[in-house]
Amino acid sequence: MYFNWSRCKNGTANQIIIEVRKTKPEILIKTRLHSLFIGLALLAGVHHAAAQTAQFFRIAGPAATTITAFNPDGTLVWSDALAGTNYTVQTATSLAGGGNWVDYVQLFATNVVNTNLLVAFNPPPGMAFIPAGMFNMGDTLGDVGPDGAMDALPVTNLYVSAFYMDVNIVDSNQWVSVYNWATNNGYAFDPDGGFGWPGHSAKAANQPVFNVDWYDVVKWSNARSQQAGLTPVYYTDTNLTQVYMTGDTDAVYPNWTANGYRLPTEAEWEKAARGGLSGLRFPWGDTISGSQANYYGDTNAFSYDLGPNNYNLAFTGGGSPYTSPAGYFAPNGYGLYDMAGNVFQWCWDWYAAPNPYYPAGSPYLGGIDPHGPASDDQFGDGRVERGGFWNGFANDTTCAVRNYDAPNGNSTFVGFRCVRGH
Repeated sequence: MYFNWSRCKNGTANQIIIEVRKTKPEILIKTRLHSLFIGLALLAGVHHAAAQTAQFFRIAGPAATTITAFNPDGTLVWSDALAGTNYTVQTATSLAGGGNWVDYVQLFATNVVNTNLLVAFNPPPGMAFIPAGMFNMGDTLGDVGPDGAMDALPVTNLYVSAFYMDVNIVDSNQWVSVYNWATNNGYAFDPDGGFGWPGHSAKAANQPVFNVDWYDVVKWSNARSQQAGLTPVYYTDTNLTQVYMTGDTDAVYPNWTANGYRLPTEAEWEKAARGGLSGLRFPWGDTISGSQANYYGDTNAFSYDLGPNNYNLAFTGGGSPYTSPAGYFAPNGYGLYDMAGNVFQWCWDWYAAPNPYYPAGSPYLGGIDPHGPASDDQFGDGRVERGGFWNGFANDTTCAVRNYDAPNGNSTFVGFRCVRGH
């Protein structure tokens, strides 16, 4: 590790270049003349799951600040911050042409000197690191208004702690591996399915498992944890001693401090889906096309749908459902695939809309790590699903749109992925 500081004129801000290499941690810091933004970090070969190329970072906010260190464990230390305000870390894969800076994470400055983990160099296999920070949750573009679905408003700034998320939706291969272990170790799952398919089905081994209800994916997450030697998250007693393994029950009690696998909260899901970007319609921008996601195109209905129209022809072979292989499309900024389209994804939260106001625990009330309402709302809507699906229109696949189903509901439209606490 070494530092090389160049001269800086009075009244200017410092820009810092930091290079970290996986095989031999090495940090190079240089100060250069610059104005508003202060930090710039380059990670070569050891970026989070989003890309295996070099990654640059810079930090901008209401007052000039300085990156004082970028440690080999992925933590950023920055000073001269204005406490009580938000700063935005931005990222780019190249500095050519001025770089192509996009938002990565919003950090709240708690002190003059702050330390934040930006990247995890050794995430669990098959998972991506989602850094802690603030984000704007909700429909920032007014898409939900015309159809009366006002359940993603108001746009709310809230804080989500760091966590890991499966890079891909759980596919049949992964489901079967855990399922076989689980059924040999006291777990029981619902064999029934829908739409002519048996329970927990898939079109191919590398495609998303579907016809999985909420109860089964919660039990499966516990089995996955135990198979991996981790502490399960879900229990059927308030003392957290009886691991949830059988039956359909709404009396499920999570141990949020456990290191095992679980479903994402709705807030975690949306933060992860946005990939660090702020206020955009989809995980990559404001328009969608068949080269970016598996959905039903209708360019006449939505100006932001670039088509082509109808089902995605790449996946119509073999009959319905027209799901696509896990990881087929490009990942978002956090390295996550299929955060728009393919199949909806179960979340932990009970669904609730503002009737006339959101109940306690709703992420649309803001706060820190909201876990959703304590129970189902008065209409019995069920548990939240997110992400859109292969038969859904472009407006079904936005980062903000919400869906729900009864926890015992299953269909060819719904799958899931897991997260783990950091």
